[in-house]
Amino acid sequence: MKEFVLKLWATLKRPATKISLGTLTLGGFIAGVIFWGGFNTALEVTNTEKFCISCHSMRDNVYPELQHTVHWSNTSGVRATCPDCHVPHNWTDKIARKMQASKEVYAQIFGMIGTREKFLDKRLELAQHEWARFTANGSAECKACHKYESMQIENMRPAARLQMAQAAERDQSCIDCHKGIAHELPAEMDSTGGMLGKLISMSHSTSYKKDKPIYSVNFLELYVDQELKDDGGVLEPASMVTVLEDSDAAVRVSLTGWRKLKGFGRVIYEDFGLNIPSAALSKAVAQSNTDIRTFETKEDDLTGLTWQRVEVDLWAKKADFLDNIDPVWTEAKQAYQTNCSLCHTQPDEAHFDANTWPGMFDGMMGFVNFDQATQSLVLKYLQKHSSTFVEH
Repeated sequence: MKEFVLKLWATLKRPATKISLGTLTLGGFIAGVIFWGGFNTALEVTNTEKFCISCHSMRDNVYPELQHTVHWSNTSGVRATCPDCHVPHNWTDKIARKMQASKEVYAQIFGMIGTREKFLDKRLELAQHEWARFTANGSAECKACHKYESMQIENMRPAARLQMAQAAERDQSCIDCHKGIAHELPAEMDSTGGMLGKLISMSHSTSYKKDKPIYSVNFLELYVDQELKDDGGVLEPASMVTVLEDSDAAVRVSLTGWRKLKGFGRVIYEDFGLNIPSAALSKAVAQSNTDIRTFETKEDDLTGLTWQRVEVDLWAKKADFLDNIDPVWTEAKQAYQTNCSLCHTQPDEAHFDANTWPGMFDGMMGFVNFDQATQSLVLKYLQKHSSTFVEH
């Protein structure tokens, strides 16, 4: 056997004496085509859902979760399969991803996630790797189907419209807000204890007495009219308004605050110079001469921006309001202390000022499971208990 191998190798090394250069070139070209065709065919086989779920860890864990989401079944009849989301569409990035996936094949072969228990133990780490990839490429796979420029943002519900418009302006990565949209989130991330649901349940006993303050616990749609038809904007969670009038299903409230005199001045902030949003008014209300009342202006020495004090009276549904802010802060504090200690010791609330907390808080959001309302409640808790408001 050894002699045969040596003779074969000697033959292959010997220069050709009877084959023309054209034949060698043509043969090499045909061999290259065959090799490339075989390689590409094999590559595409690995880019199918059938191949993905041939691994029992995927078939038994994440695949059943996908089947209960809008990406599996929806009114448009368009289904997103595993490779649509998890394999880059660009060829170069696709090859790089395949090379990275070799570690996952190794883990599967050697049983590192071979059982349900092992998979769940590794789930947070696996999810964070994939979220980091989506963050790095701006959620390119998502945007292959979901393009900001194709969205009819004006037809979305007010709360969604506000968030999506801001995301579109920054070309934000989809994964920043939409973790868990196709698969369950790791258990370690969901430790808010149903915070939002608890606060909403408490709101059912709220009293809407005239001239009394009430506090939102969710994003709430605002309206110009009592019939709740004309869009007035969106009230942010943990924002205070004063009751002016109480009807059967709606309440008229007064909102006071400050806005920056740039653009349309739609965002109302809690106080001068503080980036603590209370509401985002509709463009029509923000520019109205009758719906919004304006008062003095002041220039912020730090930014050079001019701020204007304003008041606006609008209507809202009698839901998701509390007549005491304390339960909001209690729940938000618990959520902050529980979730933000998973990776490190969380900073004290008064460690940063109100305008610094948003940037710090954004950095934490990749590691916790907060819906948009919970995120806003916890951030506002941190801002309202920051060094700006703590007496020294």
